Amino acid sequence: MPLGAGTPVLAFDVGGTDTKSALIDHSGRVLGLKRTPTATGEDPARAVADSLGVLARELCAEFPDVHPRGAGVGVPGLVNEAAGIGVFASNLGWRDAPIRDLASEAIGLPVAFCHDVRAAGQAELKLGAARGFQSVVVLAIGTGIAGAIIVTGKPYASDGFAGEFGHSLSDAQGERCPCGAIGCLETIASAGAIARRYAAATGVAVSGAKEVFVAAEGGDPAARLVWDNGVNALGDELARIAAMLAPQAIVIGGGLSQAGPRYLSAVEARMDSRLSFHRRPQVLHATLGDDGGLFGTALAARELADATPLRESDGGCL
Repeated sequence: MPLGAGTPVLAFDVGGTDTKSALIDHSGRVLGLKRTPTATGEDPARAVADSLGVLARELCAEFPDVHPRGAGVGVPGLVNEAAGIGVFASNLGWRDAPIRDLASEAIGLPVAFCHDVRAAGQAELKLGAARGFQSVVVLAIGTGIAGAIIVTGKPYASDGFAGEFGHSLSDAQGERCPCGAIGCLETIASAGAIARRYAAATGVAVSGAKEVFVAAEGGDPAARLVWDNGVNALGDELARIAAMLAPQAIVIGGGLSQAGPRYLSAVEARMDSRLSFHRRPQVLHATLGDDGGLFGTALAARELADATPLRESDGGCL
């Protein structure tokens, strides 16, 4: 069990499309793990928080013998963990939202509030592919693209603004991103962008980037162009990361990383074509897969629960 023994907690990983939820027991077993559509509404932050409360109660009802002492909630976008604020999330539509307080109220437990990819980065550092490294960048490539920067074994957040690799400039003449800028990396190289760009080029709707990959492998020239553009843009970004941060390793996770070794090999080859004197980072597949963010929020929740005095009202969800 990757998490090992510890305090029972709830864990939530909120994504732009889906939310993962689970209950972690004292032995580290992951119970009731499921994926549900991320809640939406006129007040998206409250809608998400309320949905977490519902999921928490369902998990506690399903496993009544497990009494969580806290919850971990990871969300995308700009996140100020210390203040408990979701500063901005282009894919979810909130600004300066007090998500930690909303979630704690809805769940009925103390909440460790995390940036989803920084949480995944900590999980990979402690439990996964980044173990043994002191300088690492962890990239999650899914609906959007974001990263965790780890320097001398510690996360570097810069008040929540660090690691937004998906919003670095990749094409000055490109598409307008939901964030408002033009030509962001995630408008080219994210899973959502690849599916969207293929549909725009062909008029053929696809369910996701996997279909574009299969079509490209099958000889579809439009699919090959869209796929190669995404690969090349990501490879260029890895080269920029190597030039600016010189990490020992870059760990790639998220849904698109599941495309297989040929995908990562192509990204590496593009990166290598851009490097000269730079230290070449190892490029590794995230060993925790799509569960890294969930494990990271669980680790944060345990840390918070262990540092919080037990109250009479604790011992389960409201």
